[in-house]
Amino acid sequence: VQLVESGGGLVQPGGSLRLSCTASGFTFNSYQMSWYRQAPGKERELVAAISNAGGSTRYADSMKGRFTISRDNAENTVYLQMNSLKPEDTAVYYCKVRIWAYDYWGQGTQVTVSS
Repeated sequence: VQLVESGGGLVQPGGSLRLSCTASGFTFNSYQMSWYRQAPGKERELVAAISNAGGSTRYADSMKGRFTISRDNAENTVYLQMNSLKPEDTAVYYCKVRIWAYDYWGQGTQVTVSS
């Protein structure tokens, strides 16, 4: 199983970024995918999750209305569109898949929101 995130970077407050996570080594369209983030000195937290077919999504309360998770099963990729970014969104963002009760993580992509 391999998960590779991309799309992070430095953005000003109020700006947008789209993160991508490309998966391989498993049947992508059979599994829920999730985005998590970890800020310095804080625990890793769930950002959003999407069902295997993409029909169901859920978000952490602080991201609702600003972030959108989506997936392209033909491309084995899950996305996180982040709008109206705030300095407190600064973190390393990870994608995750749980297969047979084991969590696989990507290496993460840094998002920094600063003027």
